[in-house]
This record gives sequence, C-alpha cells and structure tokens, in this order.
Amino acid sequence: MKVENHVTLDFPSRSANEGFARTAAACFAAQLDPTLEEVNDIKTAVSEAVTNAIVHAYPDTLGKVSMRLRIREDHSLEIVVKDWGVGIADVERARAPMFTTGGDERAGMGFTIMESFMDTLRVRSTPGKGTTVTMRRAIARRAGR
Repeated sequence: MKVENHVTLDFPSRSANEGFARTAAACFAAQLDPTLEEVNDIKTAVSEAVTNAIVHAYPDTLGKVSMRLRIREDHSLEIVVKDWGVGIADVERARAPMFTTGGDERAGMGFTIMESFMDTLRVRSTPGKGTTVTMRRAIARRAGR
C-alpha cells in the first residue's frame, strides 16, 4: 500500500520524551483531519508504546527509541515504535492484561490499551535485541472533505 507521507523521530529513552512523541504523533495525524476522539486515541496508544520502551526496554540505562509515522493511501495512520533494548521473551504473555515486568507501580495494561485504541497491533521482539510495536488506525473521512 502506498505511503503518502512519513516522518521518523529518534530520541533517547528519557521519560520527558514520552510527551514529545505523543504530541508529535497528534500533530502528524492532524493532516488526516481526525476527530478529537481519534486524536486522543492516537495519543494514548503512542504514550503507552513509548512508555513501554522507556521503562521496560532500558530498565537501568538510556537507549534509543525510534518512532515512525506513516499516512497511507487508505486514509490510515501507521505508527511504529522501536527500541534496541532487552526485548520480550514471551510476547503473548506480555500482551496479557495485568502482566508487567515493571514492578508494583506498573498496571500491566500497556498492550491492552494500545490494542483497544488502534485497529491493529503487532508486537515483534527478540530478547537482547529489542522490540518493534506496529499500530494502525483508520481515520474516518468526514463529509465535505
């Protein structure tokens, strides 16, 4: 499927960059003329994906996080969040609600939240090499546009 526009952002795994990634995704998605609800869903999913990379991929060190945003010809937004951190040994278990490796202060709902706000969610991971989360959301075309 043809990509109409794209951008890639690379940033260190600092918690302050979660807000930046979330806002950047919302601004990029704006060219699709989403509703406020669609924008909030995108921001929430990005926040969860980037927070997972920051907290779980690099628990004791700073690392690199990359976010690629693409607008596709079918009027959908694709978001890819990638890290080169510790990886996930069992992706299916990690996707289960309430599972976390982040300690008692983490709810373990990140993948569940991403899945509920996006049309598709794919998680690929290799222990010791990192994780790639790919999400896609169709944005409804509004009348008169």
